[in-house]
Amino acid sequence: MEIRVGFEIAYAAVQPTPMVTMLSIHPSRFSDIVGTERITAEPDVPISFYRDSFGNVCGRLIAPAGGITLRGEALVRDCGLPDPFVPTAQQLPIDQLPDDVLLYLMPSRYCETDKLTDIAWSLFGSTAPGWPRVQTIVDFVHGHVRFGYQHAHHMKSAHDVYAEGAGVCRDFAHLALTFCRCMNIPARYCTGYLGDIGVPRDPAPMDFSGWFQVYLSGQWYTFDARHNTPRIGRILMATGRDAADVALTTSFGRMDLVKFLVISEEVVPA
Repeated sequence: MEIRVGFEIAYAAVQPTPMVTMLSIHPSRFSDIVGTERITAEPDVPISFYRDSFGNVCGRLIAPAGGITLRGEALVRDCGLPDPFVPTAQQLPIDQLPDDVLLYLMPSRYCETDKLTDIAWSLFGSTAPGWPRVQTIVDFVHGHVRFGYQHAHHMKSAHDVYAEGAGVCRDFAHLALTFCRCMNIPARYCTGYLGDIGVPRDPAPMDFSGWFQVYLSGQWYTFDARHNTPRIGRILMATGRDAADVALTTSFGRMDLVKFLVISEEVVPA
């Protein structure tokens, strides 16, 4: 199948303001892009691109006084299959993990393993390690946290989510991946496009989505604690330790968001 994705994000600014963006499709999906991905700015200021330490594509620009509108669009080939389900995937001993994976066992800005380790072991210590343990964690978080945009807060951590029992997709991901790290399973945060493909259409305006990946049997597997079901058409944009590493935009000065539009939809052949 082919999926059309894109965004339009506008900011107001009083003075020229440097920005870093993370709005490109992840390099792991480059070969699936039909033609080229287009990211433009209005006014037409130059954007230079680089890779961050996690391998994500970032853009640098200076938004002019008055503000800027960022637009992106791409056509992406997709296998049309749900997220892989591999219940035999095994948890590896820590001494067998690659060096670059150890980072995803550590605490990070929104994932305080030190506050949640005892809770994690009390909840999941008796579960079978590997895929079954991760799925039990996802089941728990899916049932423990209620979704609602009114519960969103940029300062909310995994421990806050556990205590409050409410949040948005990034909060589901933060709590689940923190529990995984507490159980010695490497886990990283992901952001990207997730349209309503193969599921009933959500009437709410679309947003970018947050999920997580765990490292089992020598590779990364996708889990989604908010939806808790394999989904079709997930298009990765960025990965990191948590949401702090994958901010869509970072401005070095005061800017106000005035428009936010995201699309991800299957292209139906005529």
